[in-house]
Amino acid sequence: QVQLVESGGGLVQAGGSLRLSCAASGGTFNNYAMAWFRQAPGKERQFVAAINGSGGNTRYADSVKGRSTISRDNAKNTVYLQLSSLKPEDTAVYFCAATTGYYSGNPGQYDYWGQGTQVTVSS
Repeated sequence: QVQLVESGGGLVQAGGSLRLSCAASGGTFNNYAMAWFRQAPGKERQFVAAINGSGGNTRYADSVKGRSTISRDNAKNTVYLQLSSLKPEDTAVYFCAATTGYYSGNPGQYDYWGQGTQVTVSS
């Protein structure tokens, strides 16, 4: 059983940056592909970025491509999401998720989820 704890959210002005962290415990971290999803009020959970177990492969949603970087430190059992050039439409609760499968953008393929961290971007 893997436990995931996100941190790093907050209130930021449009154009600003944030780095989200997700600390994992309870498993062999590099066996898991990791991803970030987000959910705004009244909307479905949306894929943001994913990374494979070694960190050598990543994928991004078009909405954040060029403005975000997903990375991981397997020695620290932590995955990161660097967000820059933030827009008000980036406002959401950001969740990290883990899977022993492929680093997919499909939330249904992820087995473990954190509790989320709120990101609010003011205009």
